[in-house]
Amino acid sequence: MLAASPSVAAARLCLIGAAVLWSLGSVFMRLLIEPLGLGLDDPPLSPLLIAFYRGIFGGLVMLAMVRRADIRFRPAMAGMVVAFTLMSGLYLSALGLGPAANAIFLQNTAPLWVFVLAVVFLGERADRRGWQTVLIGVAGAVVIVVGNWPRDLPAAEQRMQILLLLMGLGSGVVYALVVLFLRALRQFAPAWLVALNLLGTAVTLGLFIVVSEGPEAFIRWVSTPSGAQLAVLAVFGGFQMALPYWLFTRGLRTATPQEAAIITLIEPLLNPLWAFLITPAKDTPNGWMLAGGGLILLALVWRYLPAIASRRRDTPATTEKKAD
Repeated sequence: MLAASPSVAAARLCLIGAAVLWSLGSVFMRLLIEPLGLGLDDPPLSPLLIAFYRGIFGGLVMLAMVRRADIRFRPAMAGMVVAFTLMSGLYLSALGLGPAANAIFLQNTAPLWVFVLAVVFLGERADRRGWQTVLIGVAGAVVIVVGNWPRDLPAAEQRMQILLLLMGLGSGVVYALVVLFLRALRQFAPAWLVALNLLGTAVTLGLFIVVSEGPEAFIRWVSTPSGAQLAVLAVFGGFQMALPYWLFTRGLRTATPQEAAIITLIEPLLNPLWAFLITPAKDTPNGWMLAGGGLILLALVWRYLPAIASRRRDTPATTEKKAD
C-alpha cells in the first residue's frame, strides 16, 4: 500500500524543514575540519570520508524506518544512487575546502537544471512566473560566483579555487538529477529511497577507495576518525542528512520539482550565515554574496507573494467587507 501524499501546505512545510536542516551542513563541516579548539579537527578527515560516514549513519537511521514491504528495487534506483553519490562528494569537497557561500550558491544553480529537465523529460507544466523565479534565483548565484572568482592569486591557488567552483557547479547539475529521480520514484516509500541513497553513497565511496588504493588503504581510511568525531558524524548523518532528505522526498510526493527547488533556496540564505558565526575569518560575506543572496530572496518573494495576497483576498473577513 502506498503512503498517503501530504497536502500542498504540508508538502511545503516539509520542504522548508528540509532546507533549514540542510543549511546546518556548514556547521558540521566547520566543526570537523576547522581548528576551533574542540579537538574535532584531529585527526584530519577528508570530505569523502565525511561523506562516507554521513552516508552510513544517515542510512542506518532511515533504514530503521523502512518496512519490509517498502523494500523494492527498480533499475532507475541505481542511477539515483550514483547521482546522489556524485552530488555528496562534489558538494562536501567544495564546502569543506572553500568558502561555504561559494559551494552553497553554486549548488543552487540546480533549480535551473531541474526546471528545464522536468519540463523537457517529465512533461511538467511550465509557467512564466516559474521561469522568471528560477532565472532570478540563478542570477543571484551567478552574482556571487562572478564576484568571488579567483583573481590575483598564485597559479596553483587559482587552479584550486577554480576547481572548487567547478565542484560546486557540478554538484548543482547532479543535484538536479537527484531531484528528478526522486520525483520519478515518488510512488516508493520516502524512507526507503533516502536509506538507499545514503547507504549507496557509503558503499560506492568505499568501493572507490578499495579499487583505487587497495583494501589496506581502505581499512586505514575508515579507521581514521576518533570517537568524538564519530559521534559528530553520527549526528551529521542522522539529523542533518537523513531527516531532511526524508522530508524532501515526502514533499516531492505533492510538490513539483520546480517548486521544491525554489523553496529549498532558503538553504543558501542560512548556510553561509551559520558558517560565518563559526569561522568569520574564512566565511565573512562580502558585498557580492549579499547582493546574490538578495536576488535569491527576491526570487522566493516573486514566486509566492501573489499567492499569499490572493489567499488574503479570499478570507471571510475580506469577503464580509466586500459585501458591506
